[in-house]
Amino acid sequence: MKIAIEGCAHGELEKIYDLIGSIQEEQNITVDLLICCGDFQSTRNLQDLQCMAVPQKHLDMCSFYKYYSGEKKAPILTLFIGGNHEASNYLQELPYGGWVAPNIYYLGYAGVVDCNGIRIGGISGIYKGHDFLKGRFEFPPYDEGSKRSVYHQRQIDVFRLKQLSPGVDIMLSHDWPRGITRHGNETQLLRFKPAFREDIESNRLGSMPCEELLRKLQPPYWFAAHLHCKFAALVEHPGERCTKFLALDKCLPKRRFLQILDIPIAEDGDGGEAKPVQLKYDLEWLTVLNLTNHLISIRTTNGYMPGEGGGGERFNFTPSEEEKAKVLERFGNDLTIPDNFVRIAEPYQPNEDGTVDMRSIEQPQAYLNPQTTALCDKLNIDDPLRLAMLMTGHKLNTSTYVDRQCDKEEEVPVKAATRVPNADQLELGDEDDDDEAAVEMEKGIEPLESSPDKPQTPVQPKLSLSSLLPEPKWRQDAHDSDLSTTLNDSTPNCSLLSLPTPQKTGDNDTSILSESALAVNDLNLSSPVQQQEQQQDNPPVKKFKRRNETIYAKDDSD
Repeated sequence: MKIAIEGCAHGELEKIYDLIGSIQEEQNITVDLLICCGDFQSTRNLQDLQCMAVPQKHLDMCSFYKYYSGEKKAPILTLFIGGNHEASNYLQELPYGGWVAPNIYYLGYAGVVDCNGIRIGGISGIYKGHDFLKGRFEFPPYDEGSKRSVYHQRQIDVFRLKQLSPGVDIMLSHDWPRGITRHGNETQLLRFKPAFREDIESNRLGSMPCEELLRKLQPPYWFAAHLHCKFAALVEHPGERCTKFLALDKCLPKRRFLQILDIPIAEDGDGGEAKPVQLKYDLEWLTVLNLTNHLISIRTTNGYMPGEGGGGERFNFTPSEEEKAKVLERFGNDLTIPDNFVRIAEPYQPNEDGTVDMRSIEQPQAYLNPQTTALCDKLNIDDPLRLAMLMTGHKLNTSTYVDRQCDKEEEVPVKAATRVPNADQLELGDEDDDDEAAVEMEKGIEPLESSPDKPQTPVQPKLSLSSLLPEPKWRQDAHDSDLSTTLNDSTPNCSLLSLPTPQKTGDNDTSILSESALAVNDLNLSSPVQQQEQQQDNPPVKKFKRRNETIYAKDDSD
């Protein structure tokens, strides 16, 4: 099974798919799966852009919205984790993972899936010690602080991954595991990234939780991104086990951002037809989610996971066979991830001249995703986004883009409203007019204006997809326990190299294709033309281009 590994995607899906297509044609191979290691930037529209923690001048729609809207479909099954430059409002809708577009799957805050027998795990975001012990309290619209804290790793996700038994084949992270540079060619890395020296010498380069997971899970492969350079290492574990680590660059010209692996799977040797590539839930991971649901926190204060010596409280949540059997029964013995993608937000529609006034664009409200609701109901777990909204008194928005489009089409003008619905159809009690209007607004019905001559009556409520979705089954034990309760970037410049066997002392790469054979220049990865400065009293109208070579040329706080 051939797997393409991408470093930081930064929204350049069209470029990545085009490059993989040229490799397939040149080498006469078929890539079965694309894995992206963060900074995916699944921005659906201009509102999503406002939820990204980057300076306004670097906001770029790029090309994901085409795959979200259905204008294009991902030609390869794509799996990704989140980084620190994401449409966090969208990813928060899918805390346990889900489809962000047809054929594009997000692993969630942390997650494990099975792809044709290959067990792939991952953890999203980056590590920041001041947020690590907190709960998932954020939801849009964000302030500048929560816009960043929302993508910081949390202890519950690391704790859950530590409950897994050995057998994860591939681990993904955006951050590098701390101390990983000691297992590769550190000297060569410092020649390319001299600013790393101080953090390497003080052992502050990378993520401490990822280092702990590396030692605990000991996967054969670990892939990362974030630091915008290629680096390979070989980590030896006790018992002759080892992990091949590879970090990749971002999608820019003359940068090493893509790698192709060939991993054998059981179906390859049976002599029959190759099975279609398919994602399945990991039974052990689902069971861990179920067993640790009571540990979910939405607090802004620090909390702690159970540990040995804590009295009679359970601290080891590695599931037993009996516990896994009960979860499997909940899923009807079928762990295939359903193809249940649904559009929540309106896709971006570019103007003919490609311009937009960003001054009028605000952050969106939070929405609950039907994919998450369905999984939570089946697994009997809670959606942390829903809990946070409930505890702060915010309205639970469950409508989809299709619902809202249907509502617009079925709206009845005031003067044309002639049908009087029955009382049982409206399900309105004996409340006065103001209470009726409030109920109507809660149901998504626009109250009709009345005239002195003839009082108007509200139109009949319409059934929507969101109204048919089941409400989650709340676990009282979870409520009792909790509801009461970066580094320097480098100048942009892409080449594809074959996957080397990482060495302790060096990384001598051998190209499988020359840059000319890959037609990298033909992918039009050129620098954007800088816009002319305008007078301060006449703010500029931002013109969007699908280029981001200069994006993140300067680091933010992360």
